[in-house]
Order: sequence, then structure tokens, then C-alpha cells
Amino acid sequence: MARVTVEDCLEHTEGAFSLVKLAASRARRIANGSETLLEDEENDKPTVLALREIAEGHLDNPDFHKTDSDLEKELAEELAKTD
Repeated sequence: MARVTVEDCLEHTEGAFSLVKLAASRARRIANGSETLLEDEENDKPTVLALREIAEGHLDNPDFHKTDSDLEKELAEELAKTD
């Protein structure tokens, strides 16, 4: 298993606080069944997978930084526009 360092993750976030928020959010999504963005999962736990995704720069999409409730609100607004 490749070791993930905080320094590797911090290169892709705005600071330690945003790293913790992003990693926790992503780990929760992985634990709830979201597909990982890694080719080799190595049977790692969701928190390790989330940190590996961050360290490898896979989470550059701004939607990853939004909470689930923010995404639900945006979806509801889009659906309301189509009615």
C-alpha cells in the first residue's frame, strides 16, 4: 500500500481545514457506495481512498467541494426550471 502524506494532499487543497472537509465528505460518499476514482483500490478503507484521490489530484471538480444538500438544492432548482 502506498503511503499518503498530508503534504501530498495539501498541494491540492487550500489548507488543512479544507483538506479535512473534503476528505471527510469524499470518504462518506465512498462509504455510501460512490465509485472511487482510483484504478487500484487495494482494499483500503474509505478514508484512505479519499486521501489517495486527493493526493493524486483527482478531486479538482468543484462539485466535490459541495455538500450533498447543496447538490440536492441545485438539482431541485434545475428540475423546477424544466416544469
